[in-house]
Amino acid sequence: MKKYIEISDEALQRLTNGKYVEGSLHRDPDTGKLVFKAYVRMSREQKDRTIKALEHGWLKESPTRYKFFNSVKKDIGYRLVNVAMHRELKDAMNALEVEQIIDRV
Repeated sequence: MKKYIEISDEALQRLTNGKYVEGSLHRDPDTGKLVFKAYVRMSREQKDRTIKALEHGWLKESPTRYKFFNSVKKDIGYRLVNVAMHRELKDAMNALEVEQIIDRV
């Protein structure tokens, strides 16, 4: 049994380039033909801008958020972890303040 399926030009182009196309296959209620409708996926490529690279992490800016990451080894002891994390947070916040001042000028 042969069935003919209507596919959009964009989906067909992606298939001929060797890409995968996700979508739904259904029968059109008006014409009775099989129709493939490709899903419209949003791109997840979101480039965060690095404001400051820190000794144990970074401070980045996305369109809606500031992101702070810090990773310190446990074996240096609780007190030194506390000091290192607070020092790096202070450095990151100082860099953010400088960024804000530069943006205002």
